[in-house]
Amino acid sequence: MASSLEDIDPLDRLVHEPARLVILTALASCASADFVFLQRVTRLTNGNLSAHLSKLYEAGLVSIEKRFIDKKPNTRVAITAKGRHAVEEHWARLEQLRAGARELTPQSGKPHR
Repeated sequence: MASSLEDIDPLDRLVHEPARLVILTALASCASADFVFLQRVTRLTNGNLSAHLSKLYEAGLVSIEKRFIDKKPNTRVAITAKGRHAVEEHWARLEQLRAGARELTPQSGKPHR
C-alpha cells in the first residue's frame, strides 16, 4: 500500500535551497525589498546573495531593479507571480510531507524514536 508521502510531487530544488527559500518567503510577505534588507534577513554575504538572486531571476521567480538614490546604488527585488506560486506550492508540499509522515506506522510494531 502506497503511503501519502509517495503521492507528493518532488520538491523544487531551486526553491528548496535554504537561502533561496528564505529570500522567496521574505519577498512573498512584502511588495519588494532592497538588497540590504535581504542581506539582513538571510545573513548571506554580498556575493552569495547576488548569486542566489541571479538564479531566482534567471528562473523568472524574482524581478530586480537597479537604480540610484542620492547617487548611491540601490537594488530592489520583488517576487514575480511565478515566484509567488512556486513558493506557495513549495510550502504546501512541505505541509503535505508533514501530514503524510504523521500517518506512517512502523511495520515492525516497535515504536521508533
